[in-house]
Amino acid sequence: MPEFCKNLKIINKLTSIKELNRPKILISPLDWGLGHATRIIPIVEYLLQLQCQIWIAASGQTEKVLKETFPGIPFLHLDGYKVNYQGHNGSFSLKMATQIPKILRAVLSENKWLKKNQEIYHWDAVISDNRYGLYHKELRSVFITHQVNIKTGMGRRFDKLIGWFNHFFISKFDECWIPDAGGSINLAGELSHGDIPENAVYIGPLSRFAMNTDKTPGLLLVILSGPEPQRSILEKILGNQLSDYPGKVCVVRGMPGEKAKPADSTNIQWYNHLPAKDLKGLMSSADLVICRSGYTTVMDLVKMQKKAILVPTPGQPEQEYLAAYLMDQQFFISVSQDDLDLQRALQKAATFMFRLPLLSFDLHQEVISRFLMETGSEKNS
Repeated sequence: MPEFCKNLKIINKLTSIKELNRPKILISPLDWGLGHATRIIPIVEYLLQLQCQIWIAASGQTEKVLKETFPGIPFLHLDGYKVNYQGHNGSFSLKMATQIPKILRAVLSENKWLKKNQEIYHWDAVISDNRYGLYHKELRSVFITHQVNIKTGMGRRFDKLIGWFNHFFISKFDECWIPDAGGSINLAGELSHGDIPENAVYIGPLSRFAMNTDKTPGLLLVILSGPEPQRSILEKILGNQLSDYPGKVCVVRGMPGEKAKPADSTNIQWYNHLPAKDLKGLMSSADLVICRSGYTTVMDLVKMQKKAILVPTPGQPEQEYLAAYLMDQQFFISVSQDDLDLQRALQKAATFMFRLPLLSFDLHQEVISRFLMETGSEKNS
C-alpha cells in the first residue's frame, strides 16, 4: 500500500474514533509475573493514540511497572489473585490445582468490583488480560490470553477439565484476543491453536520493543525471572559458569526493589532490575540471550529477532511446552535447568540455525480500531 494511502487510513480511523466522544476504556492485567503487564503496553499506547480515555486497574509490581510507563493515566487498585506458585518441579501443577478455589473466589470478587465501579465511571469497554471476572452485561468486554488450551502437566483428563472451565469463562466476554499469529507459523502452538473459543480473534504477537540491528560483538545477556526458589537456583547455576565466558556478560536478576547484588567483575555486570528503555538497549545490543521461556519474553525476542537459549522454569508446564515447541520449530534452543552446561549450550548456539519467523506486530491496531467502532455503534444505538 502506498505510504500516503496508509497515512490517510490512519487519519480516517482517528477521526472516526474521536467522533465517539473519546471512548472510556478500563484495562486490567493479571498479576502472575510482569509479562501480563508489559504485553498490554502496545495496546494501551495505541488506545492513547486514538485518544481514548484509559483507566488501569492493578496492584503490586504490575501497577508499579505500568505507572512508570504511563504516569498520566489514572490507576485504580484491584487485588490480584495472589497465587503462591513457589514449588519444586512436579509439585507446581499440584500446588496450582489446590488453589483453584482461591482463584474462583478472586474471580467472583473482581466481578463484584467491576459492577460497583461501573456505576461510578461508566466505562464503554473493559480489556482484561487473563482476569476472568472482568466482564459486565453493560460493557463490551475483551479477554486476552495466549492459553486458550491450558497445559497442566497433570494428564489429558485434567487438561480437558481445566480447558472446559477456561472456555466457560472466556465465553462470558464479547471477544477473546489471542496475541499470536493465526496461521501455521506461530509462537504458541497448541496453547493458542486447535480448540479455540467461538469469540476468539488472533491479534498477532505483542511487544513493547522495536527491532534493532545494532550489536555489541560477544555480548551475552542473561535475564532471570520467575518464582522463587527457581529464579535463585538458575542464578546460582549460571553464576558459577559465567566467569569462564570470554566476552562481556550482563545479568538482569529480575529483582525490582532489591539493593544488594553480586559484585561486578571484569566481564560480568549485574543489575537487579532495569527500566524498559535500558532493558531494550541491552537486548538490542546482545549477540545472544539466555532467559526463561515465558510467552511475553518469547514475543519480545521474535520482535527483536534475537537468538536465545531458553531455560523453562522447572515444573511449569506452559514454559516447558513452549520451550520444546519453539526448539522443534528451530526458532530457539531449549535447555533444561538441571542439564544446563553453559559451554555446551554456547557451542550448540554457534551452529544452530535460529530460523526466527518474521511476524506482524501491528495486527492488534486493526483489531482495536474495529472493536472501538463497534463499541461506538452499540453506544449510539
